Amino acid sequence: MKISRLSLSTVSALVTAAMLLLSMAIVFFGVLWVQNLYEQEYLDQLTPNARRAYDMLDRLELPKEADFLALVQQLKPLYETGEAELYLLVVKFGLAAAFLCSIIGFWLARKISRPLENLTRVVNNLREGDFSVRVPDDVQGTGEVQLLIHRFNALAEELENMERRLRFNTMAVAHELRTPLTIVQGMLQGMADKVFPRDDDRIEDLLTQVEGLSRLVNDLRTLSLAASQKLVTERNKVDIAQAAEQILQASRPLLQDAGMVLETGLKKAIIPADNQRLRQAILAVMENACRYAAEGGYLRCESGYLNKEEAFLRIIDRGPGFSQDMTGYSIDVFWRGEPSRSRASGGSGLGLSIVRAIVAAHGGRLEQENLKEGGASVTMIFPRNLPVKTGDVI
Repeated sequence: MKISRLSLSTVSALVTAAMLLLSMAIVFFGVLWVQNLYEQEYLDQLTPNARRAYDMLDRLELPKEADFLALVQQLKPLYETGEAELYLLVVKFGLAAAFLCSIIGFWLARKISRPLENLTRVVNNLREGDFSVRVPDDVQGTGEVQLLIHRFNALAEELENMERRLRFNTMAVAHELRTPLTIVQGMLQGMADKVFPRDDDRIEDLLTQVEGLSRLVNDLRTLSLAASQKLVTERNKVDIAQAAEQILQASRPLLQDAGMVLETGLKKAIIPADNQRLRQAILAVMENACRYAAEGGYLRCESGYLNKEEAFLRIIDRGPGFSQDMTGYSIDVFWRGEPSRSRASGGSGLGLSIVRAIVAAHGGRLEQENLKEGGASVTMIFPRNLPVKTGDVI
């Protein structure tokens, strides 16, 4: 039986019981063995007639009266001496058993606690900022220790991924802010030096850059709210089809400018949702499709129920689709549908990240895939039966 298969309480109980049994066995058999030696020594001290009476009684025979009286007289002092020595033997063997059990218990305790010592050392490294540390999975220990090591390794891996994403996102934010700030600074410096005229065109260019910065800040705030689980604070019954229809009607000019033909297949689907956040997610997917899939000239929006538990909203285009490493369920912050990080096509690269955050805040999931006939599909899947509560923080 391996220790790793047992709980700490079970191991402690088994070790305690084993130590008690071992102590009792040491005292019992030790005293019995020494008592036999002392018995032979005492018998050798008897006179011949007393020894003869003892042997006859041992054989269940009746000794002579004189021999029996001699045996009784000699046994009394021997009994008192033997009784004192017996007590002393119990104490000696008890101490020996306690010492031996202490050594065994110390060895077992070290064996059980060694994984915790390794874990403590690794935790100190993690505290100092080394998120790559791991505890070997082959370390022996009780069931709780094994589970603790497994959970710690998972936590360390998650922290390492978070640290890597934070480092990337910090660089990405700096990259996104640098270009518009450089443009604004250059224009303002040029107008201050009277290199550029202070006309309406220059001011409109500055407003355009400032609006872009404002959108980026709002997008970052949305992701920050999602990280702190405060993105969706109010949910009511919302028809996905109705919300999508409103966004499509408002986006007609955007679709026309992109040269995209709209096709709909909207079916009623009621979900508990934050209507404002839901509309924000739909608009983000629409803008993303118009920005990166305009060359396909086609956009389809459909909604309905997937099953008794889930509803969906799907947007399909005929664009170039997602890159191979972006299909499935993973969308990184600041990811764009184009290989370069140029802002030529506009946008902050946060669109689908925000959509995923909004859907996740509703308890749903975002799925994206490339279609066999060309183009891409983005599907937002929401649960149908979440309790509708005002002020419900997810």
